[in-house]
Amino acid sequence: MPSARRAPQFAVLVLCGALGAGSLAGCETTQEKAAAQRAQSERILEARAKRHAQKKKHRHQHKQEKGKG
Repeated sequence: MPSARRAPQFAVLVLCGALGAGSLAGCETTQEKAAAQRAQSERILEARAKRHAQKKKHRHQHKQEKGKG
């Protein structure tokens, strides 16, 4: 009965194929999450740099005003 033996092998092959496709889809989702995290990190760093520049500018202006008086 070779055909009876091939049915479970075929089922295992289909199951492995489905698991493989699922893992590939999972990797894509992970890559998307990583890209979103990088974008968020960039926004945070840009905002931090902007705040730092404003603070530095304010300190510089305050120092000049203090020197004039």
